[in-house]
Amino acid sequence: MAASDALLDEIKQKATAYHEEAKKIRHFIHAHPELSFHEKETASFISQKLLQYGIAHQCNVGGYGIVGFIKGEMPGNKVIALRADMDALPIQEQNETVYKSTNAGVMHACGHDVHSTSLLITAKILMEMRQHFGGTIKLIFQPAEEKLPGGASIMIKEGVLENPAPELIIGQHVFPNMEVGLAGFRSGQYMASADEIYISVKGKGGHAAIPKEYRNPLMAAAALLVEFGKLTEELKQLDSPTVLAFGKIIGNGATNVIPGEVKIDGTLRCTSEEVRKNLWKKISDISSVVQQMHDGITIETKIDEGYPSLFNHPVVTTKAKHAAQKYLGEQQVEELDLRMAAEDFAFYSQKIPATFYRIGTGNKSKGITSPVHTPMFDIDEDALQISTGLMAWIALDAITHN
Repeated sequence: MAASDALLDEIKQKATAYHEEAKKIRHFIHAHPELSFHEKETASFISQKLLQYGIAHQCNVGGYGIVGFIKGEMPGNKVIALRADMDALPIQEQNETVYKSTNAGVMHACGHDVHSTSLLITAKILMEMRQHFGGTIKLIFQPAEEKLPGGASIMIKEGVLENPAPELIIGQHVFPNMEVGLAGFRSGQYMASADEIYISVKGKGGHAAIPKEYRNPLMAAAALLVEFGKLTEELKQLDSPTVLAFGKIIGNGATNVIPGEVKIDGTLRCTSEEVRKNLWKKISDISSVVQQMHDGITIETKIDEGYPSLFNHPVVTTKAKHAAQKYLGEQQVEELDLRMAAEDFAFYSQKIPATFYRIGTGNKSKGITSPVHTPMFDIDEDALQISTGLMAWIALDAITHN
């Protein structure tokens, strides 16, 4: 049997042996969720585990972020990074499990407890196998994925991709739409950017019966939305999928009361950074034109720059997919569809070659089907045995091959 096959079998054995430990870790993290930028106890727990595994690490990087280092014992200077996020969401959990959230109104509804658990056990496996590789595997436990400006951007500013600089980064994410036992990959563009749009249309309020005394911002807001509707139709012709949508409008008047201001909130999702930047200007230009068409009206447009689009490097992703096929079997690895949702892992993918793949965590036969960001989200915990071993194998394959 080839050496790689022997190492693959060893990783599978370790993932199986540590499955119960993985479940205990996940239960603890899930029961004690913390919101973005408040992951103090989660970080402390992760640090204690890394100390237990003998893994050197730095704490308080980019907030409560942790960066660990596993140095291989063979010759080599290649550096790769593995990333997991660890923040929770402001959701009241409705599951009735022994590991149900004990923090009212806070829940691991996006699987970040799974991601942190998986990286911990993956790290334990790789630490025990460091005699089989050279170079350094960097472990990134990242805070604040769920809230702008995104923990990834902050950790990058604080040098997480330096000293030593990884030549590639790998991340994984739960996928309840995919059955446990499967994994999914997509080369190239995978997820969209996400910007928030806030528009204030200001006029002069007054009594509806006296038109000469007011400047109705509702009419200007309506005209503005019509123009944005035309732009939305134009975007359908682009080669790169793009979404411009407005989900909130507040013009707090009455049947005979004209408000002084109307607020409009929306989102812009782009799979092309060039298109994204062009649309920032186009949205502002449309606002200016509509303002000029309505006497006594001012329109203020604010675009909060969110996460960039997530690009999976073709070479890194293809190698990771082949490794997954070897680990799981070709039939267990699927091609992912393009998603218009966003992820702050994209910040890494804009800096260095990256791949972000999905782990199946659903099980229809057990009724485990709830989507992420819902109060009933949960996983089939058999996924923990797969996620830990698979990431360890992909990492080992990446660091030992050019």
